[in-house]
Amino acid sequence: METRTVHVPAISCHHCTATIQRELGEVAGISGVEADVASKQVTVTWQPPATWRAILDLLDEIGYPAQEA
Repeated sequence: METRTVHVPAISCHHCTATIQRELGEVAGISGVEADVASKQVTVTWQPPATWRAILDLLDEIGYPAQEA
């Protein structure tokens, strides 16, 4: 199981975090999603079949592109 945190500048409200948590939470293999309005960070915990690339692609697709450090 892997866990990573990314900065998502497009997060502006709790609706944003709810959307991210709902959309990523539907992906097979993702076991946890925490999104924070104040820090604009998203932490994802996953295992296969989910991949980090698929997670980043989905964030882009739903309008919340991540900025990796």
